[in-house]
Amino acid sequence: MKKVVLSVVAAVAVAAVAAPVFAADMAVKAKPAAPAPAPSPWDLAFGSALMTDYVFRGITQSGHQASVAAYFEPRYNINSDWQLYAGVSGESIHFANDAAAEIDFYGGVRPTFGPLALDFGVWEYYYPGGQCWGNGPTQPPAGTGIGGTFQCFAVPWMSGNQAKKNASFYEAYAKATYTMGDWAFGPTFFYTPNYANLGADGKYLSGIVKYTAPSSMALWNGAIGWYVSGEFGHQWLGTSDPFYGVTANGAAAPIVGPFINGIKEPSYNTWNVGLGFTWKVFTLDLRYTDTDLSKTECSAFTSDPGAVAGRIGLAPNTINPLGNTSNWCGSTFIAKLSADLTLGSLK
Repeated sequence: MKKVVLSVVAAVAVAAVAAPVFAADMAVKAKPAAPAPAPSPWDLAFGSALMTDYVFRGITQSGHQASVAAYFEPRYNINSDWQLYAGVSGESIHFANDAAAEIDFYGGVRPTFGPLALDFGVWEYYYPGGQCWGNGPTQPPAGTGIGGTFQCFAVPWMSGNQAKKNASFYEAYAKATYTMGDWAFGPTFFYTPNYANLGADGKYLSGIVKYTAPSSMALWNGAIGWYVSGEFGHQWLGTSDPFYGVTANGAAAPIVGPFINGIKEPSYNTWNVGLGFTWKVFTLDLRYTDTDLSKTECSAFTSDPGAVAGRIGLAPNTINPLGNTSNWCGSTFIAKLSADLTLGSLK
């Protein structure tokens, strides 16, 4: 019996000594990895461009000269389907009032519902450094029957055109793009109560279509993508304020007054079609654009200081009694090289 008890005690002792060794050899369950940090909802888009002509709705903003542009757009992604954004951009221009540049401030929201992408926002066009074209007094002449104070009062015997010191204005807009395979199309709509500070309200509606070639059709061993796109739009414009009016009887220059209440700004169609090539962050867009504005309508609408003197003695109360003509609204070919990227794409 004593031998049995001693044997049991010895076995327990050996087990007690060996236990730590066995425990050390056992696999230890790893702690769960810390979850990856959630991606930031913030992003930033930015870019720049060089173009042979800056054309806006069929009308040159740079006097058919080269223009440079740049933009900066912070974005906040509420979720994968809703994005808030605000931005600022700038373009070099050549306006009748000799403004220094176009500075744009904009912001809005971009909701997405499957293949349908929407965009709603407000856009401010700011043109600093402008000067009166016409160099008249700030107060309408006595006896004209026109009250109030203008930034400058037109004395249009110089070119038959006149422009205010301030051309700034804003627009509210809505856009929709539906993507179906390689095709994307949809309408855009803009509204302003005072287009280019002419005193006339403005509405612009257009339809855009774009075909983006699939990767199997890419050029240069798949390195260069390409697309074709086009737009057709119509610009509705109301009646300007008296600053842009003409004499009640359509008399020839020099004109001092009296003025009618303003001209009916010309509404018009505009269209463009183009071919683009993409490589990494770069895009080369080659585009033809045109409008159905006549050269005399163009002169009155743009106040082109370089308008060519025309035939005097047109019908009374026309918007261009001197018959001046401008090519600022004619057909144009544009080459634009741009670079666009986001901070998210750089990570």
